[in-house]
Amino acid sequence: MKSLHLAGTDDAEKLLPLVAAFHAEQGFGTDEDHQRAALAPLLEGSPHGAVWLIGPRKAPVGYVVVTFGWSVEFGGLDAIVDEIYVRRAVRGRGMGGDALDGIAKALREAGVRALHLEVDRSEERTIGFYERARFKVRDSYALMSRVLN
Repeated sequence: MKSLHLAGTDDAEKLLPLVAAFHAEQGFGTDEDHQRAALAPLLEGSPHGAVWLIGPRKAPVGYVVVTFGWSVEFGGLDAIVDEIYVRRAVRGRGMGGDALDGIAKALREAGVRALHLEVDRSEERTIGFYERARFKVRDSYALMSRVLN
C-alpha cells in the first residue's frame, strides 16, 4: 500500500500530534512526555512493536501501532493493534481499513500467526469497521488488564 509507511525516529514530530489527538479523543489523560517516551523505542526499531503512518509520509493523516507477543494457542508470534487513528476529517474513505489490510499482509508474510485488537463493546460502528477488516469478536473471551506501575 503506497499510503502506509513504517515510521522511524525522523517521523516523531509528524506522529506526536496524531497520537495526542487520539489520546484526547479517547480520554486517556496522557501528556506529550508520556507519549514521546512510549513511542521512542518503537520508532528506534524495538523488536516489541512498530508504528506505521497512514497517508503521505510528509503529512500523515493517521497511524497504527502494533505490538508483538507469543501465542501457544495460535502457534507462534502474534500481534496486537495497540492503537489505530485516522483524523476525523478524512474518516470514512477506507484508509483505516486499507492500512489494517496492508499491515496484516506484511505481518503474515513475516510469520505472524494472529492479529488481535481491543474494542469497546458499546461502539457498534467501530466494531463494524473491524469486522469489515476481517476481525472477529471472540464472544466467550474478555480482555482483562492489570496495570503494573
